[in-house]
Amino acid sequence: MSTAGDDERPIVIVGASLGGAKAAEALREAGYTGGIVLIGDEHERPYERPPLSKGYLLGKTPREKIYVHPPQWYAEHNVTLRTGTAVAAIDPAGHTVTLADNGRIAYSKLLLTTGSVPRRLPVPGADQEGVLYLRRVEDSDRIKAALRPGARVAVIGAGWIGLETAAAARTAGAEVTILEAAELPLLRVLGREVAQVFADLHRDHGVDLRFNVQVDELTGADGTVTGVRLGDGTTVPADTVIVGIGIAPDIALAKAAGLEIVNGVKTDEHLRTSAPDVYAAGDVANAYHPLFGRHIRVEHWANAVNQPQTAARAMLGHPDAVYDRVPYFFTDQYDLGMEYVGYVEPGSYDRVVFRGDPATREFIAFWLADDRVLAGMNVNIWDVTGPIRELVRSGRTVDPARLTDPGVPLGEV
Repeated sequence: MSTAGDDERPIVIVGASLGGAKAAEALREAGYTGGIVLIGDEHERPYERPPLSKGYLLGKTPREKIYVHPPQWYAEHNVTLRTGTAVAAIDPAGHTVTLADNGRIAYSKLLLTTGSVPRRLPVPGADQEGVLYLRRVEDSDRIKAALRPGARVAVIGAGWIGLETAAAARTAGAEVTILEAAELPLLRVLGREVAQVFADLHRDHGVDLRFNVQVDELTGADGTVTGVRLGDGTTVPADTVIVGIGIAPDIALAKAAGLEIVNGVKTDEHLRTSAPDVYAAGDVANAYHPLFGRHIRVEHWANAVNQPQTAARAMLGHPDAVYDRVPYFFTDQYDLGMEYVGYVEPGSYDRVVFRGDPATREFIAFWLADDRVLAGMNVNIWDVTGPIRELVRSGRTVDPARLTDPGVPLGEV
């Protein structure tokens, strides 16, 4: 176990993201005094991404609030932050990173926090002006500029990004149409029972929801998008098209370096990859999870915040550095706030039960399998994620009648 280092080579973090910044912070908090180099291809210092589709996009969160650390933090903590710097290659055998400008950095340990990239829409016309994706702060700026009263906004994809940007667009007074291939929003994630809540929410706020549709083409004039042509031949007029059809782990560097890739960079519970001294955390990591007994890849903020702490301790030789937190994510849309704790794959649960009435949008939903709580989602009810997390982690059977009874404290179910 080492905090300073017999090896003078620095720990290199590829990905100046939330995860990368949190890893640098965790290394210093753990007492590591050696060199840290944090490299990112964006020109911004590390920032948090949830505000880009929530408070920042709505104009409620000022730009300076999205950053992980103040500008001076990196120098004060002896972290070499290299923004606007692309990494061209990783050599695990030689323990070196090659930069796009052909510069090289030797490392003692390497952490990949490269995150993910938006899936591109594979139809004609998708490269026109006015077709927007959301991943980086400049993307949020472009979308924000397009959200004005009376603007016609088509959102392709009714996942979290699609729904949150649709809510921001409606709040700004735009006319919004959501186009989704499935029967309901978030159907694969939440199942029919809870997905209907989000469909009703957006309809109640004046969104035109169109399900079971296929996007064939984005129409345009003079290189600027004018609408979305659907499989049935109809066209939805649009001044702006926001594409939110999912993200893919950014594995290009890891794959080229020969790391094992299975739905992301495969790691063990210590976040170690298949290459010696190379670790991965955040969206890009498909990590073995001891609680679930399998590898899972979670594309949410909590992983980017918490996994780097485990990775930092593991890189410093702590054998107890194991990532076993229960997954968590949240959303804010209009007047609905939600937190979700747990992990449920399609078909892995046998029923959903509710504490409260979903129609009121003030309830807790539980996904059950053999009367074990796999996940819980609290909507406009707060300070309950702790007991929900314990129900999930315990794996014990519960009495559904007590679980759904608001008079029974969750800690006593």
